[in-house]
Amino acid sequence: MRKIALIGACGSIGRQVCEVVARYPEQFSLSALASGSNAREVERLAARFQPRFAAVASGEALSLPAGTRALAGEEILAHIFDGCDVAFIAAGGFAGLSYTLRAAALGVRIALANKESLVCGGALVIPLVQRTGADLVPVDSEHSALFQALSFRRDTPFERLVLTASGGPFLHFDAERLARVRAEDALKHPTWKMGAKITIDSATLLNKGYEIIEAKWLYNTDFSHIEAVVHPESIVHSLVYFADGTAMAQMGYPDMRVPIQLALTYPARLPCERPLDLAALGALHFERLPAEKFPCFSLALQAGQEGGTAPTVLNAAAEVAVHAFLQGRISFLQIADTIKDALSRIPSRRVEDFAQLNETDARTRRCATEFIYGS
Repeated sequence: MRKIALIGACGSIGRQVCEVVARYPEQFSLSALASGSNAREVERLAARFQPRFAAVASGEALSLPAGTRALAGEEILAHIFDGCDVAFIAAGGFAGLSYTLRAAALGVRIALANKESLVCGGALVIPLVQRTGADLVPVDSEHSALFQALSFRRDTPFERLVLTASGGPFLHFDAERLARVRAEDALKHPTWKMGAKITIDSATLLNKGYEIIEAKWLYNTDFSHIEAVVHPESIVHSLVYFADGTAMAQMGYPDMRVPIQLALTYPARLPCERPLDLAALGALHFERLPAEKFPCFSLALQAGQEGGTAPTVLNAAAEVAVHAFLQGRISFLQIADTIKDALSRIPSRRVEDFAQLNETDARTRRCATEFIYGS
């Protein structure tokens, strides 16, 4: 029985983790549930899965079943991973980094679905994982694909990593049409069902820039060895090229339950979703990623190559901008404008510790809010 501490239990990934656990109760149990808010949903999940701990970071009161202890404040980080075998980090945004660092310090297996942990904190997370021997397993479909193609090792030699992108709903829009995009349009992803923030990031292709930064940290490589291509069908989830010119790809229908389950079971595999029917697929297509039309992608690469605290600035500005876009306060193209302004105004510094990143995150949010709403 593998005991899972689930951080971000009420989000899109968290709900799918719960589906996997419910499907294989003899294999998995939830030792802890944590969420940023939504106390009623945490209570419902606690009643169903009977975890040892439950927590809501916002401080909302919880009514929990006997045997489940409510954690609050500093108790959450101190105890949420007690007795677990896997720390599943599914919380969205910068808030997930503190949980990843805590799990890494404890040396437990980390199933990482929180991009910001490596985008913002890779310089802290990776050395800590190396020191403690924590098993860091990527959950993103693209990074899970790379992990599989590299035989479940992050030190397998390779020549090039190729991340695939669906291109989102606006792949063939010109600048004039992009300027008129509304939130409800951007939330209609052509192949994946995801939370609102990551769906918008996929529409701007910021998400693909994040994944390239993640790949740099996960596979200890230079940006010159990582690229992205558009693959609208989302069947080939990523590819690895080797020295002999061959490439290995992982293929499957777009369903996050597959990489979620694999992160819990690897190197073993359990039945999950329907097998791929190659004959029914028809042609698969690949094309160049049009970075010139999607400035968020280029800004992410710029921040990643600059390094230091620049990716934290990138992420914080993006979180503020996407929230404003979803509220109808700014246009689709102004998401990139907000990020560009923050990167130009807040100089990058060498990463020292979490406190520094936390301060940079807060400063950038103030800066981005001022840019959008005025002083």
